[in-house]
This record gives sequence, C-alpha cells and structure tokens, in this order.
Amino acid sequence: MPSLKEIKGRIASVKSTRKITSAMKMVASSKLHHAQVAIQNMLPYEELLEHILKSFLAAEAEAQTIFDQERPVRRAALVVFTSNSSLCGGFNANTIKMMTHAVDEYSQTIGRDNIEIYPIGRKVYEKAKKMGLAVQGEFSALADKPNVQQCIEIAQELGVKFMEGKIDKVEIIYHHFKSAGSQILTRKTFLPIDIQSELNADKERDLESVIATKESQEYLKKRGDRSQESGEKQAEVKPLNDNFIVEPDMDTVLSQLVPKLAHLSLYTALLDSNASEHAARMVAMQTATDNADELLRELNLQYNKGRQQAITNELLDIVGGSVNN
Repeated sequence: MPSLKEIKGRIASVKSTRKITSAMKMVASSKLHHAQVAIQNMLPYEELLEHILKSFLAAEAEAQTIFDQERPVRRAALVVFTSNSSLCGGFNANTIKMMTHAVDEYSQTIGRDNIEIYPIGRKVYEKAKKMGLAVQGEFSALADKPNVQQCIEIAQELGVKFMEGKIDKVEIIYHHFKSAGSQILTRKTFLPIDIQSELNADKERDLESVIATKESQEYLKKRGDRSQESGEKQAEVKPLNDNFIVEPDMDTVLSQLVPKLAHLSLYTALLDSNASEHAARMVAMQTATDNADELLRELNLQYNKGRQQAITNELLDIVGGSVNN
C-alpha cells in the first residue's frame, strides 16, 4: 500500500491535470461556437447553390459539362481534412484510417503511384509523408484558420488537372458536423460532380448547442425518429422549378456556377472539419475531466483510509504502552 505522502502527491498531480483538461474543454467550447456561427452564415448560400446547379444539370439535357461526366479512373486525388494538434479523441485516427483504406482500394486498380494526396492539417500531412504517398503541397494553416481564397486555389488546381485529364476522380474525406455530439466521417466524390448526391444529402444539423451529453443525444435521436415519421410528407415536397431560363447562354452560366460550387464544397468541408475537431476535443476533455474527478474521489478515499489506519495504529501503540506500564 502506498504511503500517505505518495497518495497526497498523486492527488495534487491529478488536480493539476484536471485544471488543464477543464480549461481546454472551455477553450474548445468557445472555438466550437465560433465555428458553428461560420457554418451557419455560409450554409444557406452553399446548399441553395448546390441544389440549383444539380437540379439544373439533371433537368437540362443540354447542360452537360466535363465536370459531371464519369470516365475510367487512371489517376485519383484525395483531399483529406484533419487537425494540426492532438487531444481530440479519435478524430484524426479515424480520418487517417479511412484515407488508408481509400489508398488501398485505389492501389489495387490504378497503383499507388497514381494517387495524389492534398493534406489539410499537419496530422494527415505527416502520415501521408510517412506512407510515401505523392503529397501535393502542405496546407496545415488551413486547419486552424479556414480561408476561402486558399480553398479557391486548391479547387482551381484540381479543376484544371481534371479538365486536362491528369486526374480522373477527386474525393474528399472529412468529418460532417451534425451536432456537438455527432460528427460523421464522410467520404465524398468531389469531381466529377455527383448529381444524385443532392437527393440523398443529409441536411439536418444542430448549429446552436455546444452541449454533448446523453440527454442531448437522446433529444437528437427522438428528433431523428420524428423526421423519419414525416418522411412521406417530405417526399411530397416539390423541388425548385425545373423550367430554367438560361441567360446569356448555357456555357457562360455553367462556367460561372460550376467553379463556384467546387470551391464552396471544399470550403464547406473545411468548416465542417474545423467544427468537428473542436467538438471532438471538447468531448474528449470533458471525459478526461470526469475521469479525473472519479480518480480524485478514489484517491481521497484511499488517503482517508490510510490516515485513519495510521491514527488507529498510534492509538493502539499508546494504549498498549500504558497497559504495559
């Protein structure tokens, strides 16, 4: 059994660690709120643009572009989003695991040398370098400070390579932020444009709460059940008007909308990943704080038992000495 001094030292150490995890949880909660506001401000425009363009491409027979035509895959690119720092649970590990799985899939058909990686975040950059993959740049700054202009540059580079035939397919791997307690790891086709994804897209989000507790999870589950019950009503809702009037001409409209949708999709994934990182870190630090509280209770109980045992032994020694005298 450890001495009282050792137990007391461990209690002090756990209390110090608890202060750190509690502070990190509050910082992550504050950053999560700002990330949610950023998504909330951008999302309506991006979703409506995506819906209009994909409905337009699906409805108009003449609206054919090189960006929505599938072709045999000989070279592929993966845009992978992780964080720059750790202490966020399985956020980075799960993303890297999915990237490794995607690389293994493509390696069987097109070979490992024909896969390009665009790493957003230091963790995936270091992993891709370690695996010996063809890394196309280093974009760690984007993971901490989302920037629209750099997303536009990456989307333009991918678009040019796709048009020139240097890349036949582009996929993005990121965490879709659904709520503070739910981040869904997503692997999505970026190019060519997937028109059918508009019909199956999950648009439900909770961008208000920063609480990730069992109660909030039950609430989200119940709300999900209610949305499934009203699925028939939602299915009856008609889409936007399919009788599009194109001005000045089809090529001009598509040349403006398609690149805009591309960089907005990339920027949305970046904001999703950023919010998911803060939510995952908040949950991880809250769990660490709870574990520290439980450990402190056990150590205090152990310390009190040891102290009581020491007092009892001293009393027995005193009583035994007085009896002998």
